[in-house]
Amino acid sequence: MVKDRISVSVRELVEFILRSGDIDNRRRTVRADAMLEGGRIHRMLQKREGPDYRAEVPLRLVIPFDDYDLIIDGRADGIISVDNETTVIDEIKGVYKELKRIKEPESVHLAQAKCYAYIYALQNELKEINVRMTYCNMESEDVKYFHQGFTFGELKAWFDALIGEYRRWASFSYEWRIKRNASIKKLQFPFTYRKGQKELAEGVYRTVFHEKRLFLNAPTGTGKTLAVLFPTIKAMGEGLTERIFYATAKTVTATVASESFDELRKQDFLFKTVTLTAKEKICALRENEGTPCNPVDCPFAKGHYDRINDALYDFLTREDDHSRKRIMEFALERNVCPFELSLDLSLFCDSVILDYNYCFDPRVKLRRFFGEGVNGNYIFLVDEAHNLVDRAREMFSAELFKEDFLKVRAKFMEGWNALADTHPAIVTDVRKDKARQNLIKLMKKLMNNLSNCSRALIPVKKLCDSREEGAFKDPELEEFVAVLTRTALIFGELLEEAGTAEVSLDNEALELYFNIRSFLDIYETEDESYVNYAEISPDGRMRVKLFNVDPAKEIRKCTDRARSTVFFSATLLPVTYYMDLLSGDREDYTIYASSSFDNSKRGVFVSRDVSSKYTRRSESEYQRIAYEIYEIISVKQGNYMVFFPSYAFLKEVTGKYLSTFDMPEQEILIQERYMDEDKRREFLEKFESSDRLLAFCVAGGIFAEGIDLREERLIGAVIVGTALPQVSFERSILKDYFDERELDGFDYSYRYPGMNKVLQAAGRVIRTENDRWIVALLDERFLTRGYRRLFPREWDNVKEIDLTSAGEEVTEFWKMQHIP
Repeated sequence: MVKDRISVSVRELVEFILRSGDIDNRRRTVRADAMLEGGRIHRMLQKREGPDYRAEVPLRLVIPFDDYDLIIDGRADGIISVDNETTVIDEIKGVYKELKRIKEPESVHLAQAKCYAYIYALQNELKEINVRMTYCNMESEDVKYFHQGFTFGELKAWFDALIGEYRRWASFSYEWRIKRNASIKKLQFPFTYRKGQKELAEGVYRTVFHEKRLFLNAPTGTGKTLAVLFPTIKAMGEGLTERIFYATAKTVTATVASESFDELRKQDFLFKTVTLTAKEKICALRENEGTPCNPVDCPFAKGHYDRINDALYDFLTREDDHSRKRIMEFALERNVCPFELSLDLSLFCDSVILDYNYCFDPRVKLRRFFGEGVNGNYIFLVDEAHNLVDRAREMFSAELFKEDFLKVRAKFMEGWNALADTHPAIVTDVRKDKARQNLIKLMKKLMNNLSNCSRALIPVKKLCDSREEGAFKDPELEEFVAVLTRTALIFGELLEEAGTAEVSLDNEALELYFNIRSFLDIYETEDESYVNYAEISPDGRMRVKLFNVDPAKEIRKCTDRARSTVFFSATLLPVTYYMDLLSGDREDYTIYASSSFDNSKRGVFVSRDVSSKYTRRSESEYQRIAYEIYEIISVKQGNYMVFFPSYAFLKEVTGKYLSTFDMPEQEILIQERYMDEDKRREFLEKFESSDRLLAFCVAGGIFAEGIDLREERLIGAVIVGTALPQVSFERSILKDYFDERELDGFDYSYRYPGMNKVLQAAGRVIRTENDRWIVALLDERFLTRGYRRLFPREWDNVKEIDLTSAGEEVTEFWKMQHIP
């Protein structure tokens, strides 16, 4: 009988068991996506070695326990055999720290090498084996070596102790898997399947089984969340996946996922979930805005790694649903960082609910799962995937503002003066005193380099100023990048010294440092999917941007490491647009789920005599739109939302409406440009208590997506205009890019993104099978073929209206519903 297996990599093992001490972001000098650059360093050093050097040697050890086998695997960077007598395990680490500051190997780095040395010595019956730690500065490419020899007995005693520490975690994982899979076997779909819902679920299961990607367009109300989750969970019970990553763009969709798991738990379903929340929102000291993560400023950071493993085990064995609220409560109880606790929970939970960034963004993605060279038996479920196109462009782009260099320089000048004035007598620690003196010197060097960065952009700014649009493509950046590289090196040294001196850096300075790192990373690796440009932004600042126009290649790198990926939304139309920009592979699976709604219960109207075109915008056009809105919503008492293409347009039409129609019984709500969470909640709560409400909102805004107003809470949505993105230099880059590739540049840069906003706004009123509702599109362009082909296929009863017929047509619809 084949025993169950629990697998852990050498790196995961040592980093998890041997961690200790404080969280300290003052020493964070390695950029989040340094794995890619580290791979280049590895290959460079390995090529320099002679014929006795074997590179990237896979090693695997099976440790049998009573109920399961523990699999330890990894890949030694190099194994050197000298005269068939001496064997050396080479462990290579790329660093940004100056090599002269590395006095001995990092304990975790050495532990990795010792694991490889033990496995190799065991399997080759060696009595002795050597380890070489190779540190290479990733910018200067200088190398420093540390050598150490071990007897097999020494390594065995050390390794046995390490495995002894890990065994409780392996046993927990094994025992939980048995209980979880037994509960999955008994799990039933919690409701009667809606029309098309079972076929949808079957399609998701086939996708997982065949290890494919799926683009799923599921109209609102089809129950897509459970229809996607249920078959994926069933696949987990059959051993097809180890973990489900439910990726969302907004908190509200994360909440829907969490509620779906709660619904399934009503059947005694055993399943561990964790919801990851942005650090700034879950930080125990979040009210002290900008509190750095270090042991001086945060009591939760001090000694965090000494406490976290016991706390983590307690939390895992106590509860299954690790929500934001419970994580914060438990972290306060056990005096650990709630954000880091949530990340550690993800290692042992069956599903992780998280923002897109943690899956795909090279700056913040979870390297434990998605790092370079890490392949996993996991599944991505990407909810509201229409949002991922623009989000992905942001993730894989980089920009720097000229003004930020001088702004941060001024902050360093303040800090430099403060440190220079500190009398040495108050610094009792000699090491800290020396570090502070070094810090003063480095700050002076950095200030000079920040000035040089700003100065190197002067020619670029002059060219921007000379252009009518204040922008241009393909700026000459070589000189700027050379200065930026030197600045990054000094910045990294300064961060390391600041940690030793126990000096915290300003958050704006840290942000600039990481932005510089990101810019340099992308500059070194960008390809034809990027367009570089410089422009004077609307606030007057000058920026240079490495713009990722087509994110498909980068997203595909991430999804290729997963077993399967399901992109799903109510508005993946046209699906080929999303396939082109999220995978680049039109051979991926696609499903258009059937709508469960009765067509007779919905009315879709399109106006033929108004438009939001710039050439039509006038006082008379605003007045006509206001009249048509009135004709549509005055027929039946109820709650309505009207969506506009911009705040400016909203203001014009709202002004006309309020000055023309006196309806004291009707409550008016107007979306503000900036609304905090309390104001948003108050806005939506009005729909719960009112039955005669008219809300003026912005398409693509906070109330146009992700809100759930069922039945009589909302009976109509009016969308004014085609919601085209604002004309900009960046949009013109997108248009030109796709035109050059024989795709329709206007569609890809304007029409498709705009139509998605329209469909999302319309979806606010389409929630349940029992709803009766109307959607009115007020723009004559919706009647053209270019837009009609983008209508959902279930919109097969569209009525044309104008100012004179709108009231009559809408009245006729409501009469057919037999509703007064």
